[in-house]
Amino acid sequence: MTEASVTLSDAAAKRIAAIVSAETGKRALRVAVEGGGCSGFSYKFDLADGPQDDDIVVEKGNATVLIDQLSLVYMAGSEIDFVDNLLGQSFQIKNPNAVASCGCGTSFSI
Repeated sequence: MTEASVTLSDAAAKRIAAIVSAETGKRALRVAVEGGGCSGFSYKFDLADGPQDDDIVVEKGNATVLIDQLSLVYMAGSEIDFVDNLLGQSFQIKNPNAVASCGCGTSFSI
């Protein structure tokens, strides 16, 4: 099942595919929202071997992202991007639901 409310940028899809292909037995990137962080919620990224029963599967090219139903509530309408600049490389989530975020880009509030 694919959920159109969360999308992947081309850069994120390319980077996810590269990371997953280098890890034996892993097939997807899991993105979750957890309580905590300097702004109230934070994003957690893990490699996964496959989807759980309640996961939403987002695919683009050779990249697969898994998001659990609870996290999707906080991420609806978001775009997952990969940024490579002078400050470093990181996944960033452009979340229209976030009313505040921290400087590190991994914590937000709604």
